[in-house]
Amino acid sequence: MRLLHSLKHITPTPEHRLGERVATRAIVLRGSDILVLYTKRYDDYSLPGGGVEKGEDLESALVRELIEETGAKNVNIVTPFGLFEEFRPWYKDNIDVLRMLSYCYVCEIASELGQPNFEHYEIQNGMQVCWLNIHEAIRHNERILQTKPEHMGLSIVRETYLLQMIAGQFQIPA
Repeated sequence: MRLLHSLKHITPTPEHRLGERVATRAIVLRGSDILVLYTKRYDDYSLPGGGVEKGEDLESALVRELIEETGAKNVNIVTPFGLFEEFRPWYKDNIDVLRMLSYCYVCEIASELGQPNFEHYEIQNGMQVCWLNIHEAIRHNERILQTKPEHMGLSIVRETYLLQMIAGQFQIPA
């Protein structure tokens, strides 16, 4: 899969203890609208997706996460979009730097969403599924990045970059 971007929130050194997390992200478009998750705690929009579990392949993980987070039905993976790599500071599991690999795929789903099955922390963070104009999602995330509120997480940088790439590659009019 092509590398879309490599982002270093922190530059790893030989002294760092590195860890790795592999995840998938779903790109589901309907005209100018994209299926996103709004997280109240961070006040940002992100693509549905999540970590690949042990023994799971990328595509199975993508389908599972898309169903869990959005209630999507009849998921069809159309094509790989690309890989976003990032290095971020980490403070768990005897790891200083986490190499996060997000494999992104273009998907199609049935027109009607079922009930999402959010994890406890996703409920606590106020996660909601919505269809939103992709440029509105980009503008919103860019405002958050400009003001840098205390609640801002690191993922918004990746998510905003991906939304911008998607809008450009699919030539979605503003």
